[in-house]
Amino acid sequence: MSKADIIRAWKDPFYRASLSAEQRALLPDHPAALVELDDEQLRSTSGSALTTAQQCTEYTFNNFRSCCPK
Repeated sequence: MSKADIIRAWKDPFYRASLSAEQRALLPDHPAALVELDDEQLRSTSGSALTTAQQCTEYTFNNFRSCCPK
């Protein structure tokens, strides 16, 4: 399978579905594949992502437009 076919199979679900089971088994994992974290890694990162502009973030999320001047 060529690089172009591999990339197409990663990006195009219809093309991937058209491949035989043997061809799908030969596909390498997508480079942005699933990443699994263990419980300790999750505990160490939870709550660590803080924003310095919480009100701006909430406003933007609730109104779906930028509230901050450019």
